[in-house]
Amino acid sequence: MSQTWWRGAAIYQVYLRSFADGNGDGVGDLAGLRSRLPYLKDLGVDAIWLNPWYPSPMADGGYDVADYRDIEPVFGTLAEAEKFIAEAHELDIKVIIDVVPNHSSTESEWFKQALAGDPAARERFWFRDEPNDWQSIFGGSAWTQVADGQWYLHLFAPEQPDFNWENPEVHQEFEDVLRFWFDRGVDGVRIDSAALLFKSDTGFEDLDEVHDVYRRWREVSDEYDERILIGEVWLPDQERFARYLRPDELHTAFNFDFLACPWDPAELRRVIDLTLTTHTPVGAPPTWVLSNHDVTRPVTRYGRADTSFAHGGRLHGSPSDPELGYRRSRAAALLAMALPGSVYVYQGEELGLPEVEDLPDDLRQDPMYARSGGTNPGRDGCRIPLPWSGEEPPFGFGGDDPWLPQPESWRKLTAEAQRTDLDSMLNLYRTGLGLRRDLLGDGTLTWLELGPEVVAFTRDSGLVCVANLSTRAVPLPAGTVALSSGPLDDGLLPPDTTAWLTPPTR
Repeated sequence: MSQTWWRGAAIYQVYLRSFADGNGDGVGDLAGLRSRLPYLKDLGVDAIWLNPWYPSPMADGGYDVADYRDIEPVFGTLAEAEKFIAEAHELDIKVIIDVVPNHSSTESEWFKQALAGDPAARERFWFRDEPNDWQSIFGGSAWTQVADGQWYLHLFAPEQPDFNWENPEVHQEFEDVLRFWFDRGVDGVRIDSAALLFKSDTGFEDLDEVHDVYRRWREVSDEYDERILIGEVWLPDQERFARYLRPDELHTAFNFDFLACPWDPAELRRVIDLTLTTHTPVGAPPTWVLSNHDVTRPVTRYGRADTSFAHGGRLHGSPSDPELGYRRSRAAALLAMALPGSVYVYQGEELGLPEVEDLPDDLRQDPMYARSGGTNPGRDGCRIPLPWSGEEPPFGFGGDDPWLPQPESWRKLTAEAQRTDLDSMLNLYRTGLGLRRDLLGDGTLTWLELGPEVVAFTRDSGLVCVANLSTRAVPLPAGTVALSSGPLDDGLLPPDTTAWLTPPTR
């Protein structure tokens, strides 16, 4: 794999609790992940990104980190993590982990010292005598009072106290954490809530000082071979977003505009154009993401009358046509894979899993649900454990009682059931990722004008991608169909279908 592997990589997101359970306790773990590495190799991914695997009370699915240099015992051990990294590398798969620099856990040693009254420890967090009116991203006040009367800031759950990035000790701590994991062979880090680190009276998002942090982190990553920094940056201003991708800062950042884009040809073209225009001047490759552990799964979202994505559960439970959503999600997958840059696949996306929206309320674990008083259903519906095999839950996930229940209907969606079905979503992803590795990835595109409701372009290799978002079948340009998300209609491309064509031979 080249030194710039990340520019065109296919990266698979593993939500460890829900991927595979190796010890039978109902929770996914490193043993389960290691046993499924051949599946990921066969799928055709270049890298695995794991959500936090650190010791944590799990107040927010592991994003409340108690120790950045160890592994949550439910998931395994540090030695097992090192084995996983080595085994992934043997299969030529890179490993990317989450780093959470905005906040810690109330169970971390630093915060325990702060609660004990150590003034130096309190300077590592945001303790104040009086709170302001800031609201938590999870709902409610962003401040919690401690026994001696002071208040601490938490932009997320009360169990997630924010670090004070004006304190040099915090800077040193995270530079050491990066080295700790790079020394163990980790190939990259995804930076959670990357724009939120600094706070001022005017707010807490995208303050200029944050760029000094990432310039320093880039210096650290550059001490190692081929180690990358990936930012989770939600910003409406594309010029501000692009600043994080300057040559001496982050290598890439998540493309949330594309993830949130409705299934609409004009909007898709606009977002793709905007993305390319943003990334090209700073020399960074775009990323293309259809889903992750925080958002409604595409099969459900694309089946709705409103196909946009919005936080807060606004569309939760609204009618969704499963056949339409399935067809569109297949088309969207091939569209995303064909675009220049890197592509992310969230676990279960390749199986066509729908969002589980009928979880009993007493089983919901996402703090968004509790903090909103039940008005926001939370994100558990896209975090249901994967179905691997068999006719009944837990579908080969492991154990008898997974931490979240799987629908009975998933028997048709197991990896085993799909492996031998040439028309399955799994085989669409396998074939698409294989062709992508040979013909797509990093580079540029040239738009083709095939009508206002068709998104079409040519890639550097000559491969043509045509996505039909109209209500009628449309003719395809000259060439040989290499792959399509659905069957053609007498040589025409049906609605909500994407095809890849190789140019005619001369």
